[in-house]
Amino acid sequence: MIVVHHLNDSRSQRILWLLEELGAPYEIKRYDRDAASRLAPPELKAVHPLGKSPVIADGDRTVHESGAIIDYLVRRHGGGRLAPALGSDAYETYLQWLHYAEGSAMLPLMLNMYVARLGDAGAPLHPRIQSEMANHLGYVDGALQGRDWLLGDELSAADIQMSFVGEVTGAFGQLDRYPNIKAWVARFQTRPAYKAALEKGGAYSFVRQDA
Repeated sequence: MIVVHHLNDSRSQRILWLLEELGAPYEIKRYDRDAASRLAPPELKAVHPLGKSPVIADGDRTVHESGAIIDYLVRRHGGGRLAPALGSDAYETYLQWLHYAEGSAMLPLMLNMYVARLGDAGAPLHPRIQSEMANHLGYVDGALQGRDWLLGDELSAADIQMSFVGEVTGAFGQLDRYPNIKAWVARFQTRPAYKAALEKGGAYSFVRQDA
């Protein structure tokens, strides 16, 4: 049985969504952020030394890092679903999205979140951060032009990995600037597997979008 070490309001929500799409049996071990600091509780360090989420356990194997978890689950439990055929051109594009989500796209979004907490002290950094956000979100918006999903007509695990980028963009109130991302977020948030994962994972503040 797969065990998901699930932290509220975190990237682990997309792991639950993936498992629901795959129809794979799993259990959730829940952890709650500190209400004041918003940090993960120290109990997660007993699961992995970094004390971060998501982490999964599958039998004797523990896997951390969202991209690695998604890749592992699709290979071990996907039965050929949610990823292109290994060696195909589409697979290379799929692999790029898996790495791009955390390797590049999330960095300016996270910087925006943290620097905003500095108030006036962070003001000199905002123009550069906003420029980088526009650069990356413009790239993703362009990639979604004329298609429902990142790889074309069908959902893949690349969309699940990238979903946090779209939802955090919505949390910042910027989805109206990127209509293709906005439509993509609305599209995946209506999927039954996504909704089932939300129900099981609990409250998730990144669901909200621009009005």
